[in-house]
Amino acid sequence: MNETKDFLKRIGIDETGSDFESDKTFNDGGQFRFEVPGIQSPKTMEALLDEAQNQDLTIHRVTQTKGIMLLSDEDIIQMVDLAKEYGCELFLSVGPRATYDTSATVHTKEGSRIGYRLRGYDNLVYAIEDVKRAVNLGVRGILLYDEGLLYCLNQMRIKEELPQKLHFKMSAHAGHGNPASAKLLQSIGLDSLNPVRDLQIPMLASIRSAIDIPIDLHTENPKSTGGFIRHYEVPKFIKVAAPVYLKTGGSVAANHNWDTTQKEAIARVKQVKLVNRMIKEYASDYEMSPKKSGDLAIPE
Repeated sequence: MNETKDFLKRIGIDETGSDFESDKTFNDGGQFRFEVPGIQSPKTMEALLDEAQNQDLTIHRVTQTKGIMLLSDEDIIQMVDLAKEYGCELFLSVGPRATYDTSATVHTKEGSRIGYRLRGYDNLVYAIEDVKRAVNLGVRGILLYDEGLLYCLNQMRIKEELPQKLHFKMSAHAGHGNPASAKLLQSIGLDSLNPVRDLQIPMLASIRSAIDIPIDLHTENPKSTGGFIRHYEVPKFIKVAAPVYLKTGGSVAANHNWDTTQKEAIARVKQVKLVNRMIKEYASDYEMSPKKSGDLAIPE
């Protein structure tokens, strides 16, 4: 296997040992940030951010997962205004996806491997239109599920058909979990990678060694994706994978598209508080990015 390992090393994919520690950071010097996913509406976002302020906690990114096309213009504008006032990123997810179109295959056990990817030319066009609508309303963070869509959107960004400050994040639902996949996605314009949720610490280290973009890691999960909680592993997440977004609060939901209530939004903040305690107790030397950091994809 040594010849294979030597070749991978020459193309930037190296083996990481048990003592691996990331020396990479966000542009502001921070090693970790907090992200709360599954916030589907303005009222739940407002409850989340109000409670974060009450608890003196910093939320760097709020992510909506049901799809831009399921939000009204008024919804998006309100969420943009909330993010701008608080000073956090707002990531909205692409609406068109296999589970929403006419695919029967995606709803079968074997066909579920399609995930949330796009089927055919028309759905690619629809997805791009979804993104353009959000961008025109001020959004500067987009959650993606399809590698081909990433390629197209990045080409549009390069050619200034989309804003240069627009950030693209790949969902765990795309199923990526190795350093070669991570390196490929970075090469076609990805700004933030969410690998599959159950990777072991050495697996995360191997991905970090291969790429420079932030890695988004679930500290906990809804029941629909295993329900496991990894709070005690968070210090190791930061050690081997910095810079990281710590995706927290997922255990409050039953599934990825859960309509979080205002009460559940407050419960998600409690989960952030619990993870923050873990960092203070076991990894107090690690640096968190400040609120309103200059390289955040805050709406414009």
